[in-house]
Amino acid sequence: MLLQRADAWGVVPVPIDDLLSAANLKVAPTSIFDPRAIAAYAIAKGKQAANLVKQAIGKVLGILDAHEEVIHIDDTVLESRQRFLKLHETGHFELPHQRKIFRFFEDSQEELDPSIADKFEREANNFARFAIFNGNAYAERAADLPLSFSSAKKMQRGFKVSLYAGLREYARTHRHVCIAMAIEKPAVCPINGLSAEIRRIETSLSFEQQFGRPQLPTITKTHPLWPLVPFGKATRPTTIRLTDLNGEHHEFIGEALDTTYNILLFACPTALFKS
Repeated sequence: MLLQRADAWGVVPVPIDDLLSAANLKVAPTSIFDPRAIAAYAIAKGKQAANLVKQAIGKVLGILDAHEEVIHIDDTVLESRQRFLKLHETGHFELPHQRKIFRFFEDSQEELDPSIADKFEREANNFARFAIFNGNAYAERAADLPLSFSSAKKMQRGFKVSLYAGLREYARTHRHVCIAMAIEKPAVCPINGLSAEIRRIETSLSFEQQFGRPQLPTITKTHPLWPLVPFGKATRPTTIRLTDLNGEHHEFIGEALDTTYNILLFACPTALFKS
């Protein structure tokens, strides 16, 4: 367990450098995302290898060189994103079955099957998520705070993660009924009129058991969460009503924030809400 090897259990925010050191990995001082580094890579590894890197960096923000035990990170992205990327690439290296296969494909001209690549990405994401939220530490600390969007913001700052990641984890792991959603900015659709595309939904287990998991691809003006969609920077605490699986109505308090990258919504029962 990497957190144990790095003596990082319960340390918040998680010490990324200590985890990388425990994994015997380094972050490249000159990232492969730098055009000058690609030129040097071509000289060292050959033109074909450099071309593969050029193709890859248009799609990803981090690369693991398993042979050299080096991680390349796009340092133009936000620090919170860089922290996650470092742990994601560490996951590829720390998971034994992935490390062996990555080294094989670096030595050959074969391409990794897309379905396997997708599976590996999910595994590395889960590894990074577990590490950056320090196991159950995030959920345990969240349980000691009032149930609200403001608590998720406070937790996010303490763990040095993006608000998007922090709010999702907050809803996903909370013991009480709550829902978080990331949506695109509202736009006029020929079919639905004014609507907002749903990017991601996270619910607590208790929410899903009582209300189910929303499956709609968009929020329209008839959706119960529509009053939360901000047409400015934020939506202050607003009362909405949600219907559970038994057809009973429940009063919720919801809030929202436009982060410029996406719009984040959060709602919980009025009886549990504390500002």
